[in-house]
Amino acid sequence: MFADLHLHTHFSDGTYSPEEMVAQAQRHKLAALALTDHDTVEGCVRTALACEAAKIEFITGTELTAEHEGHEIHILGYFLDITNPRLLSETAKFQTVRQNRIREMVMKLNEVNVPLSAEVVFKLASCRSPGRPHVARALVQEGLCHNLDEAFERFLRKNRPAWVPKFKISAAEAIELIHHAGGLAVMAHPGLNRTDEVIPALVEAELDGIECFHTKHSTATSEHYLELAGKFHLWLLEARIAMVSARADRSSEL
Repeated sequence: MFADLHLHTHFSDGTYSPEEMVAQAQRHKLAALALTDHDTVEGCVRTALACEAAKIEFITGTELTAEHEGHEIHILGYFLDITNPRLLSETAKFQTVRQNRIREMVMKLNEVNVPLSAEVVFKLASCRSPGRPHVARALVQEGLCHNLDEAFERFLRKNRPAWVPKFKISAAEAIELIHHAGGLAVMAHPGLNRTDEVIPALVEAELDGIECFHTKHSTATSEHYLELAGKFHLWLLEARIAMVSARADRSSEL
């Protein structure tokens, strides 16, 4: 049996509703899934209800943008108490920063004579955690770019006219916040970040696991992170249901 533990809906930068996402999971015969929208847990209730109806195990989650010594790190949180006041307060702050970043990107686009409005982006996004993909989709929707690749390449990548840096909390703060909400903290897609040198420091900050399997990880990359997980006694985040059957008790086994 298989699970997908890194999924996004339209509550952040995904395109499916929670119900559509669960329908896809059911079509692919997944036994479990986790919703890890960026800086929000607002899609978790609907996803839980859809999973219950589909008899799919559901794990609450989110994905926080963090940094360590200048390196961007994404930290996944699993088994979160989605009613935790501090978690909700902090993610609300992150969402406000995201919305302001959209406004800055649109302002930069306007400065180079690209007539896009922030209102168009927010309407298209229809969520509290908008990001660059929503700006890219809006540029295509308004006929200002032919496709998403063009939008990113011309305007939205680093060192392009509409680039605006992300706000990031420290990786240690992200890990602590996840633990405060009763969850497990897992380093997302380390093969994309290529920052293995920060893993010992994250372990010192009580990181619980690393995402060994990801769609953009090669077999060799996954095997490499399996070895690192074993070296540091970390939870192995794989796409197998056996790895998600345990609950959020941070025991010595993890």
